[in-house]
Amino acid sequence: MGELKIEVDPAEVGFDADRLARIDAHFARYVDDARLPGWLLAVARHGRVVHVSTYGHRDVEAGLPVEHDTVFRIYSMTKPITSVAAMMLAEEGVFELKDPVCRFIPSLADQRVYTGGSALRPVTDPVVEPMRIWHLLTHTSGLTYGFHHSHPVDAMYRGAGFEWGSPAGLDTAGCCDAWAGMPLLFQPGSEWNYGVSTDVLGRVVEVASGMSLDRFFAERILGPLGMVDTGFCLADEERDRLAALYIANPADGTRLRFDGLGAVESTPPPFLSGGGGLVSTAADYLRFCEMLRRRGELDGVRLLGSRTVDYMTRNHLPGGADLEAFGRPLFSETTFDGIGFGLGFSVVDDPVKNKAPGSVGEYAWGGAASTAFWNDPQEDLTVLFMTQLLPSSTHPIRSQLKALVNQALVD
Repeated sequence: MGELKIEVDPAEVGFDADRLARIDAHFARYVDDARLPGWLLAVARHGRVVHVSTYGHRDVEAGLPVEHDTVFRIYSMTKPITSVAAMMLAEEGVFELKDPVCRFIPSLADQRVYTGGSALRPVTDPVVEPMRIWHLLTHTSGLTYGFHHSHPVDAMYRGAGFEWGSPAGLDTAGCCDAWAGMPLLFQPGSEWNYGVSTDVLGRVVEVASGMSLDRFFAERILGPLGMVDTGFCLADEERDRLAALYIANPADGTRLRFDGLGAVESTPPPFLSGGGGLVSTAADYLRFCEMLRRRGELDGVRLLGSRTVDYMTRNHLPGGADLEAFGRPLFSETTFDGIGFGLGFSVVDDPVKNKAPGSVGEYAWGGAASTAFWNDPQEDLTVLFMTQLLPSSTHPIRSQLKALVNQALVD
């Protein structure tokens, strides 16, 4: 999977071409009625690309179309890459999943847990057990996001400058220290909550490896996989390929340009967000998905052992619970019924309970600007959808995409 091109006839790998065309027609309507600016879709089976399509614009105002080399902000689709980085270090014996995070980030020792009060005067208890590496990988750390707007601790994050970004000038270590100074939502390991866990994990990777996160990614993951257009910044000469960012107009749901969060720096920012900092292209991210599909190896380059990828893509929630039972019912990049969580990915445990066609063991994640991917090991299927609309909860793109891709399989 180098450049983005169709590699196999649909019928040869169990797809009906007419049914695949339904996907394009459906999502074209999202652009025609101004809900999305534009999009790119890629579907692969058995490691061969069977369908690639684009529609609409990467920059509506400039009249620039979505093209195969368009650069997208992938936001939380950074998280699986950071999780792979962490597990590469775990494979080398640098740390174990049970190791306390404070071994690498001392400010996270002696955490306090919110039990009552307000954002201004919280009541807290000490942690019963320390936050561990596996808590970061599974979002069971007690850390949160400022943009949730559902808990006093979320308000504390916003008050400290963490909502959709980080305070100016604060580097990754500084951000972790700032989060360490605020209470956790719950005792580590007792619940699931989407938050800055993977950003903290990125800092663990830095300390444990002795390399900045951008350098670790470049030398250990992106370079070896040939992901030439993925990084924390974008060179000036590549800027015309960048998709503009949009939000939904509260009045009528149509796309509204949003340059407030749209900037991508030309040099690495101080805060290297392992939870959401990367930009990428469809061709690049497909290479990452293909490495996972092949259980850790691509084109002779092995990042992880096959059993490690198998382990990461199992449900790690205590007792095999799903997110509906174990998670806080907040925004995240997945639905909750029948969905578990592994080490960096959501994992389908029960497609019937999830009320969406799919397979047990299918693993996935998405980004805040409505990007999404999944690998389905049972069907040997990879799907990637790229667009640029905040937030990803605006439209049911992912559930509709799942239904439309699965209905096109006929073997």
